[in-house]
Amino acid sequence: MKYHWPLMGEIITENQRMDLAKFILSTTRYTQGPQVKEFEDQWSKWLGTKYSVFVTSGSTANYVLVAAIKERYNLKDGDKVLVPANTWVTSISPIIQNNLTPIFYDISLDNFGPDEGSIEKIKQKHSEIKFAFVTHLLGLPANLNSIKKYYPEIIIGEDVCESHGTTVKDNKAGTLGAGSTFSFYFGHHMTTVEGGMVCTNDKELYNLIKIKRSHGLARELPKEQFKSTQEKYPTLHPQFIFLTDGYNFRNTELYAFLGQLQLKDLDNSIKIRRQNYKQFREMLLNYLELFHIPQEEGNSSFCLPFICKTAKLKEYLSNYLETKGYETRPIIAGNLLRQPFLREFENETILKNSDIVHHNGLYIGNSQLITQEHMNNLEDDIEKAIKEYTTMHNNA
Repeated sequence: MKYHWPLMGEIITENQRMDLAKFILSTTRYTQGPQVKEFEDQWSKWLGTKYSVFVTSGSTANYVLVAAIKERYNLKDGDKVLVPANTWVTSISPIIQNNLTPIFYDISLDNFGPDEGSIEKIKQKHSEIKFAFVTHLLGLPANLNSIKKYYPEIIIGEDVCESHGTTVKDNKAGTLGAGSTFSFYFGHHMTTVEGGMVCTNDKELYNLIKIKRSHGLARELPKEQFKSTQEKYPTLHPQFIFLTDGYNFRNTELYAFLGQLQLKDLDNSIKIRRQNYKQFREMLLNYLELFHIPQEEGNSSFCLPFICKTAKLKEYLSNYLETKGYETRPIIAGNLLRQPFLREFENETILKNSDIVHHNGLYIGNSQLITQEHMNNLEDDIEKAIKEYTTMHNNA
């Protein structure tokens, strides 16, 4: 039987559409304003950080966080930054765009975070690294201790863009470093259609992120700081004092209002995603000889990943699932150093696990819309696919 299993279904409910329509008809403010501030406050409370800044996307969230950390901690052009070889490209682009140098580490097949052996080898060649931008990939928590063990004083930025609610020992990812980023793109745990959030407990970093979000304008500072800044630059118009390089990454009242509606359902959505992942993982445990199976602990599953032990199985399984109506994708972009964009960067470490993911990995969607019927059908299809593949392989 063929049926449709998309990467993501429609998670903006009919009631939310009606509420959004009523808001649009009742407000005269559409650009950044009180709804943005309210959404930021609600998000900070949910996450457990002091400060949050709503921006236009997860990608711009990454950019403004890297730019602010570079300025806040006095990083210099050319300074090296630890980054994963397997992540989304706009987790790497801000490093290059801010004139920093990415040093790529291999990932762990247990949680897609940093592989400790890879970090150990990097430390031997690059002992001076001050900053790591770590991704919590596919809803699994990265092991930050594998970096801190070798770089105890390192500044850590967390990219949590697709992993809302992932936990490390009861602490949510996004609260563990100097700052963190989230995406509210349509395909993620909750959506503002387009949008992202930057979070931190560092007040100075927070203020820097806010002014960088709005062109570098001093008027984004708290009142007392803004007043003292005006006194420092009396010949400049107070509304147009630029303290740093900046951008227009401000989001809208409409998207912030939608974000507040979506946030009400987030915890329940995560609960469903976790249960789906638990069942999926139990299915794969029947085929340990064929798959690498990532951990379950702390997950807030973004998708259901198949990490095959051979490229042949991956190709067969991908084709089989697509013919059955499942929409499939590679594990993000695989080993990014195989992409044209990044081939100029010297690969000093062996990226064995990133290559396994690159050649042998795929995923199908997981969301709060996946039902028990979906999961039962998936179990049947996996069993049939493995039987067919095993028969073909044994007869070859």
